[in-house]
Amino acid sequence: MTREIILDTETTGLDPNSGHRIVEIGCVELINLIPTGRTYHQYINPERDMPPEAFAIHGLSEIFLSQHPKFSDIVSDFLNFVGDDGNLVIHNATFDMKFLDSEIERTSYPKINRQRVIDTLDIARKQNPGGRNSLDALCKRYGINNSHREYHGALLDSQLLAEVYLYLMGGRQPTFSLQEETKEIIEMLIDHEPINFEYRSFDPSDKEQTSHVELIQKIKNSKWHVYS
Repeated sequence: MTREIILDTETTGLDPNSGHRIVEIGCVELINLIPTGRTYHQYINPERDMPPEAFAIHGLSEIFLSQHPKFSDIVSDFLNFVGDDGNLVIHNATFDMKFLDSEIERTSYPKINRQRVIDTLDIARKQNPGGRNSLDALCKRYGINNSHREYHGALLDSQLLAEVYLYLMGGRQPTFSLQEETKEIIEMLIDHEPINFEYRSFDPSDKEQTSHVELIQKIKNSKWHVYS
């Protein structure tokens, strides 16, 4: 079983060394490249103002964020969700990791191991050298609907990146968007012996036979034959 975490952040600016902070974290859990339904999402009070150019990107105001916890208040829950093994899949990971490192350094917790990080921007550039490889461009390339992405949002972008990542890893599988109930049925079939059903022990009714004949007669070049 391979567990991976798709991760994205939103910030007040471009450089934590200039005093910019994280304002939102979003994560999506994958097991064997299939979303499990487990997510992590948190708005964060950056303890500073919101520059207008950053607000234009994610739409998170200083007043809104002031009602949410500080990073030091949520770091434990965040790191518990991320865990200490498995890949962290991030688009333009250098950006997000420098902010996470900066925030975690303010706490008593150890920083995330960089060896765990997979940068989907690097993968996309290798697969499409010279092309546009932003998240929006990749969604368009792979036919992923991102019309609801009016603003950047950490959880929404993580969900979109989860779909992009699957294409980058070799193509979308039909099980990617299975509902939990469907996945449970598949797991049950894998874990249990085949179920043998008894043969039908009674003849079809006249009505069923008539319907069957009418259907076969409508099929062009049918492989079935109607016998009188």
